[in-house]
Amino acid sequence: MADQTKFHPALAVNNVKHFISVTLEMDKGHYSTWAELFKIHCRAYQVLDHILPLTSQSIDTNTETIVEVDSALWSRLDAIVLQWIYSTISNDLLHTILQPDSTAQQAWERLQNIFQDNKPSRAVYLENQFTHVHMDDYPNISAYCQELKMLADQLSKVGAPVSNQRLVLQLIVGLKENYDGVATFIQ
Repeated sequence: MADQTKFHPALAVNNVKHFISVTLEMDKGHYSTWAELFKIHCRAYQVLDHILPLTSQSIDTNTETIVEVDSALWSRLDAIVLQWIYSTISNDLLHTILQPDSTAQQAWERLQNIFQDNKPSRAVYLENQFTHVHMDDYPNISAYCQELKMLADQLSKVGAPVSNQRLVLQLIVGLKENYDGVATFIQ
């Protein structure tokens, strides 16, 4: 590994937003989507170990890790992954997780804690959002339905699943008046 060239695939990425089009925001509930896209990107550019710790099973004892061979490259790659994280989250989240001398893994874990460790309070927040969705706030029925479905999916991920019946009822309740005939038909 020491005799290999020092050019790493992650060094070629000049705009991570081309690959991770979702900006993670506190109130949008896209954490699972953002995290999956981010992990795919890191896996593709061989830096997944900067956000997810290597397990003893994934480390081959005969293979030296890049940290052992070239700590300067490891540090540079970690800074790049940290930049990717910071450039794909909202300013509010950035100010929440930003700490001096952080590693990419530490920033990743702070985001995980915000979105996954507080499941009960996140469920309350999402439930409130779900019950207050009205079509008037969206440009069309498709965007309205997509928002309801996204909130229902997020509620399910925090252990508060929404039944299909409840989803349909909430959809009906939030419709505009000119959809009254459709609402009556669905009921």
